[in-house]
Amino acid sequence: MSYCKRINRKLNSRFGGRVSVRESENVLYLGGELERGDDIVEAGFLAANRRYDGLVNDVVFTGGTIPPMRLPARKDSALEGATPDVLVIGGGIVGCALARECAKYDMRVLLVEKEHDVAMQTTSRNDGMVPPGIDLGPGQIKRRYNMRGNRMYDTVCRELDVPFRRSGQYICFHGSKMAATAFVGQLYYKLVGPKVRFLNKRAFFQREPNMKPTVSAALFFPEAGVVSPYGLAIAYAENAVDNGVTLSLDTAVLDMSVEDGRITRVVTNRGVIHPKLVINAAGVFAEEIARMAQDRFYSIHPRKGTNTILDHKASMRMNTIVSTFGTSSTKKRHTKGGGLVKTIDQNTLVGPDAVETYLKEDYSTNAENVAYVFERQSATDPALSMRDAITYFSGVRAATFEEDFVIRKGKWTKNLVHAAGIQSPGLTAAPAIAQ
Repeated sequence: MSYCKRINRKLNSRFGGRVSVRESENVLYLGGELERGDDIVEAGFLAANRRYDGLVNDVVFTGGTIPPMRLPARKDSALEGATPDVLVIGGGIVGCALARECAKYDMRVLLVEKEHDVAMQTTSRNDGMVPPGIDLGPGQIKRRYNMRGNRMYDTVCRELDVPFRRSGQYICFHGSKMAATAFVGQLYYKLVGPKVRFLNKRAFFQREPNMKPTVSAALFFPEAGVVSPYGLAIAYAENAVDNGVTLSLDTAVLDMSVEDGRITRVVTNRGVIHPKLVINAAGVFAEEIARMAQDRFYSIHPRKGTNTILDHKASMRMNTIVSTFGTSSTKKRHTKGGGLVKTIDQNTLVGPDAVETYLKEDYSTNAENVAYVFERQSATDPALSMRDAITYFSGVRAATFEEDFVIRKGKWTKNLVHAAGIQSPGLTAAPAIAQ
């Protein structure tokens, strides 16, 4: 039985024939109608398979109206007739890193961003953690770029004069039986990486004396670090501009013309551009750019995460990044958040959670999400208190249904490169993606 037939049986059993999948040119296309956003995401996960180039989720959401992308009010002809060698779409950490990397070569580079400044969306709305790749599996594209990007951080931040600290990260295990699990985990990571050290209870509490007394052992990953994500993105952009890159803010891509498999025109609110090469680093809107470029072979399902920043006095309870094994995921919610993160500014950050959403620019916070995160992370620090909170913020990650990065040349469109599906660990991977 073919894969499509097998998955259609599952979809039919789960959704009563309301959705189905078909295959074309090694891409899966999911269609039908559903009234719940969570059901559309579930159907996407049921259909996705790594043997294909990607999954396009065309299931129609009938339970509400999905708002269009917010557009800048500015309209002029500042870019009319521009002919850059490289057009980078998206001024997040990846787009800024790409622009800076391109600036090392004799090319005319144009970076466009629809917001008033770079790093205004996902990049400025994450925990600033530079993880070593603990929860990434062999064979994942993002694991390869995470491991490489992590190693590049000392050099990149030194070159750009951006504060970076390799604080390390602890994963805590509670109870005597879990101490054995930690020991086995150490052996696993010593085989596949990243670097790890096993700490018994005494050794751990000598380093982090204020954590929950039931901790029986911990794994320490020295390669983890912290950085200001928006600070790094701004430094990337400034360095790129210093080296000849043109940065155009308040600039949204509205349409494209494709002839003989090549992008010939890119229409923006500030004029029509004629680039030789287009790099799609548009974050949660990467799928829309792929659609305009006639190269849509994947879909983005936005995933929202909420973080809390605590007062400086709360940061005195810990020295680095600490979380408890098993608190980062449930059947309903899952996250790659660091748990409790001592940021580069010496505050403690709590979170994030992970909630699927159909709203790509919804940065609201609510009490339920914050309470959920605090409840989960109190397994690590019992003194954790929402009374210490000084601010909350949410971000939206750009996840594919394969839960992996899309870093490749266009499938059908020749002068296009995708840097899409860049969710966690996108901050860590950005230097390697750009290179």
